[in-house]
Amino acid sequence: MSSRRRFLKGLGGLTLGLPFLPSIHAARAAGPPVYSVFVRAGNGVAQEEGDEPERFWPSATGALTAASLAADTDRSLSVLAPWAEKTIAVKGLDYPFGVDTCGHSNGGNQCLTAASYSGQENYSLAQGESVDNRIARASNRNGGEPLTLYTGPRYGYLEEVLSYRGPGDIRPAEDDPWRAYQRMLGGETGAFDALLGDRRTSVNDLVLSELNDLRGSADLSASDKRRLDLHLDSVRDFETLACRLTDDEEQAMALVTGLGTLNDNRITFAKMHMDLIALAFACDYARTGTLQIGDGNDGTEYTIDGQRLPSFHWISHRIYSDGDEGEAIEGAFDMHVAIDRLMLETFTHLLTRLDEHGLTDDSIAVWLNDLGAGVSHRYTDVPWILVGGAAGALRTGQFVDAGGVTHDRLLNTVLTAAGVEGANGGAYTDFGADGLEGGVLDELLA
Repeated sequence: MSSRRRFLKGLGGLTLGLPFLPSIHAARAAGPPVYSVFVRAGNGVAQEEGDEPERFWPSATGALTAASLAADTDRSLSVLAPWAEKTIAVKGLDYPFGVDTCGHSNGGNQCLTAASYSGQENYSLAQGESVDNRIARASNRNGGEPLTLYTGPRYGYLEEVLSYRGPGDIRPAEDDPWRAYQRMLGGETGAFDALLGDRRTSVNDLVLSELNDLRGSADLSASDKRRLDLHLDSVRDFETLACRLTDDEEQAMALVTGLGTLNDNRITFAKMHMDLIALAFACDYARTGTLQIGDGNDGTEYTIDGQRLPSFHWISHRIYSDGDEGEAIEGAFDMHVAIDRLMLETFTHLLTRLDEHGLTDDSIAVWLNDLGAGVSHRYTDVPWILVGGAAGALRTGQFVDAGGVTHDRLLNTVLTAAGVEGANGGAYTDFGADGLEGGVLDELLA
């Protein structure tokens, strides 16, 4: 998408992208928005630890290519080979605060906040704002709220861990994609309600006042008016493809509503939530969001290659137990590798949907975890994978070892790439708890 595009804003914050109009470019051009989404998996990854070998990271730092990633057939990140040139893999990132009473809860508290936490066991809460909230506050979409989604059961223990409005103020997440979609259609902003509630209404009509002002501009040449009319005709022809789910997708969501607690629906619901994220971005309904897959210590029994696996949380401990003692699970490490690959394959569904909407180059899709590794519950080498160019702000196609810095620097980098300015009007450098070193990861920025 060209950075020379102009956008009209109408009812409910709806935005309509216009073609490049040379006669008014110098005075009125605006760059495209940058969309960001944070997808969290749990229980750490199968990376090198103790006598367990490396099965997650690429074999060498430096440039990532489709060929180099695909060649690492025993590494989970090989799943992202088709996206290699748009990917940044970052290891060597540590959470700034150690484990108090629950590694899963305390890791979840920190992952998008880089803040300390208070409270015990599964009741601990981050004492700071999350990065998605900060990005949302910088936009006027969805009432300044991120899209917050959760794929998992609700058993009253370690559910949402990601999105915070501020200290101790965790944001509830929608766990049912059909209900989330209905809220988008007729939510408080009214944007989707106006656009989709009456399928006869065109997005052009929702920005009619601005269109009339633009057409009447003395700066607009005759050729630009023809170009504008052609573009608006194209919008009328194709807008329903970009700003609604298909009838089949709607029916599929409606049929499984209320069944999100079932193990066999975990990935199905995650993909449906990803469909909504891509749709929300395509319609500029929201510019950032989060998706949490699994509860805080994901106990889903995933089925892979026809085999129903034990609880993922047990697998991450390598024993038939949520605690420290239990019978060993034979082949648990290989099961963990298989689940890592499943999580990344699911992530590629989001990447594909963003690409179908033409948004990959203007987005930052982040895959993260609340632990570095499951057995130790360590907060070092916590995986962060970024895909998308952020409208040219990111230097993609590389695997970087950050060398053990705290991950607030990664969050600062994402904020900067998303166009959120720091206090001095430049890069964002001080997100997270007071006293952290701060700064950005310069090697990730273009």
